[in-house]
Amino acid sequence: MSQALDAEPGSELFASYEADFRLAYAEITQKIDQIPELGAEPRKASVRAAERAIDEADEIIGQMAIELQNISSGSRAKLNTRLRGYRSDLDKVKRELRRASEQADRTELFGARGAQSRGGGLSADDISQDQRQQLLSGTDRLETSSQRLRDSQRLANETESIGAGILTDLRGQREQIVNSRNVLMEADTYVDKSIRTLRGMARRMVTNRLITIGIVVLLIIIIAAILLGRFLPRRR
Repeated sequence: MSQALDAEPGSELFASYEADFRLAYAEITQKIDQIPELGAEPRKASVRAAERAIDEADEIIGQMAIELQNISSGSRAKLNTRLRGYRSDLDKVKRELRRASEQADRTELFGARGAQSRGGGLSADDISQDQRQQLLSGTDRLETSSQRLRDSQRLANETESIGAGILTDLRGQREQIVNSRNVLMEADTYVDKSIRTLRGMARRMVTNRLITIGIVVLLIIIIAAILLGRFLPRRR
């Protein structure tokens, strides 16, 4: 594998996915190495096992890509480089599996024809049966590819639905935030009006108190004057 498989510090979950990918990658390479040495049926079983391991590795890479979004930007660039390396390694073994499978099919086909030719030649029925078998094999591969495409389309549709739901939720939350902001602004306006009203009341209370004090002082002066006016003539 490429240097992308070297261990480096990172998210624990991301590192766990890396370990799972390495196991799947090792299984794929082992199955590919076994293909040229196997017969028809064991080879098909090995190819199917390798394809399942590739699908599993592909899913692991998808999980790694999702987990990468939850990692801080400081480590994300380095981990993203490693993720691209994993994708490159997976694409490489996909091509190797396809070439190994096709080469083994050709070797088996030409070897069987050579043996039959040495034994007395191929009959029309044998050729027809061989062509039919190749067509069936091609049909199986096409069906497998179609199923993968359907699964990918289904996953894309589900992802799109989830994304649409998230956008709807975000839009609703945005409206709630805007409404809350408007309510706060309105409440702030009421608070300002209340503060101005309280300040006016406080000024009026001070004014009324001063007026009351002035009236009391004036009454005291008047009473004092009246008393003085009554007592002073008697003393004379």
